[in-house]
Amino acid sequence: MGGQLSFDEKVHVVIVGGGFGGIAAAKLLQSHGVPFMLINPLDAFHHNVASLRASVQSGFAKQTFIPYKETFGQFFLQGRVIRIDTTDKYVVLDNGKEVSYSHLILCTGSEGPFPGKCNIVDSYHKAIESYEGIVKEFQEAESVLVIGGGATGVEMAAEIGTEYPYKKVILIHSHDTLADAELLPSVRKEAQQVLLEKGVEIFLGQKVSNLNQLELNVTQKGQVVKTDKSEQFTVDLIICCAGNKINSNAYRSSLGQCLAPDGALKVNKHMQVEGFDNIYAVGDCANVKEPKMAYHAGLHAKVAVVNIINSLAGKALTSYNTGNVTMLLAMGRDDGVGQFNGYKLPRFLVTLGKSKGLLLWKSWMEMGQKAPSK
Repeated sequence: MGGQLSFDEKVHVVIVGGGFGGIAAAKLLQSHGVPFMLINPLDAFHHNVASLRASVQSGFAKQTFIPYKETFGQFFLQGRVIRIDTTDKYVVLDNGKEVSYSHLILCTGSEGPFPGKCNIVDSYHKAIESYEGIVKEFQEAESVLVIGGGATGVEMAAEIGTEYPYKKVILIHSHDTLADAELLPSVRKEAQQVLLEKGVEIFLGQKVSNLNQLELNVTQKGQVVKTDKSEQFTVDLIICCAGNKINSNAYRSSLGQCLAPDGALKVNKHMQVEGFDNIYAVGDCANVKEPKMAYHAGLHAKVAVVNIINSLAGKALTSYNTGNVTMLLAMGRDDGVGQFNGYKLPRFLVTLGKSKGLLLWKSWMEMGQKAPSK
């Protein structure tokens, strides 16, 4: 499949959400000449794979935001979708604007605490300021406690330990092992070993019991963190890397009958939302049994776009098949652990492949823009 195709004037694909899945879908539609509109609350794509480093390293955040307008021009609309009319086929934005669609691709992703997730929704310049602000908090703190030992918490603790080796870093995780359950046990064990090498103190099988009483992301000496195992820690800065959830705000009221218990949309093997042949879900908001990763969002987007084009051409639809898990954890800029297609990788390969540059080059290249100088 390649080159520009001709389409009926009624064809108009609306993409809701401009994360990894959203920009992958938009670029594919753009390359085939399919009319589309990409809608996102923030005015720039956030390469959030690098958000944790942007929170500890001054000047790094500007590398992680790529303006949509320069890539998609008039085919980008800034706004937040709050409702979908599946009968008359249009989406409603929070400012009242309505955008019609023939096909809909939902890529709303997930939301969670800053700095792992960017919570600024108006200007990426303000988002950059927020990341520069938390860098200063890290610089002022002598001790940091990370809540949550999934992939985000592990990478956060590693970034702190790498950038500030002289600071006390504590990680508390509610499970008995670190990182994602889909990872090989040997990879999860290696992640723990790397953190210990970086001086991180790890406490497993414990939950923070006074989270709602704590000030997060602000250096405040003498904060006391308590756990359900009667442990107590006094620290300067607390970062929460737990509690991510599917961002279902755009479709929850309209597609409630299609929701999985976690808020993701039930999809068939063609990435179509159950009950609709013209609505697709990709990335975190698709109920696919695999880790929530940028890499998978891109694969979902390709299947969705191919199927939209195939359906218009009267061709058979293609299917998405999950494979063995590939996942790389950046353990700071100088180390990494992970697996490829179910096989454990040497640390130096993960370091070269992901940790050093966090794949920023790939997003800037895909968006057809040049990264700002460091």
